Amino acid sequence: MFVKVCGLSTPESVQEAVDSGADAVGFVLTASPREVTPEQVHVLLPLVPEGVHAVGVFRHETAADAVAIARKAGLTWVQLHGHRTADDVKTVHDAGMRLIRAATMGASVEEFGDLGEDLFLIDAAVPGSGEAWDYESVQEKGLDDRKWLLAGGLEPGNVAFAATAAGAWGVDVSSGVEASRGVKDLAKIRAFVEAAKA
Repeated sequence: MFVKVCGLSTPESVQEAVDSGADAVGFVLTASPREVTPEQVHVLLPLVPEGVHAVGVFRHETAADAVAIARKAGLTWVQLHGHRTADDVKTVHDAGMRLIRAATMGASVEEFGDLGEDLFLIDAAVPGSGEAWDYESVQEKGLDDRKWLLAGGLEPGNVAFAATAAGAWGVDVSSGVEASRGVKDLAKIRAFVEAAKA
């Protein structure tokens, strides 16, 4: 099970995610309680070893702007939320970067198509709500052969059930490993990664 821990902002949280066995860490470079600056990412990146993907997360930015900000932060992976096109995927790939394209369960059928992204992410209909939802319903989207991450409402206690119910290739967590909004709980990070990997 591929595990991404997102919304990290401190050396301690990055170190805990990495030490716990996370495959990827996410840095939010868009307006959010978890937002960090490219300069902050530069400080945190040396804690991310080779083989662990460091991802810049964007919501409303154009693909070109996301690439520019990610490059400034020293990142080679970009995660784009919102309605995106094949041209957006091409923009990221032409820049020599890799892409996680995110869609919500409420998105149109077309948005679940394969646009050539490196990884696909399915979030709850209301992203960031932290509420659990009908994970089994993802199976209706026909994603069997693709590498995709399940997100939304996941926490240490439900990640194993949710991932199995959805048939997920990987999982992504942020609010489910927090002590308060935007503040990570190190014990929850470890518990989540261990539960997902088990």
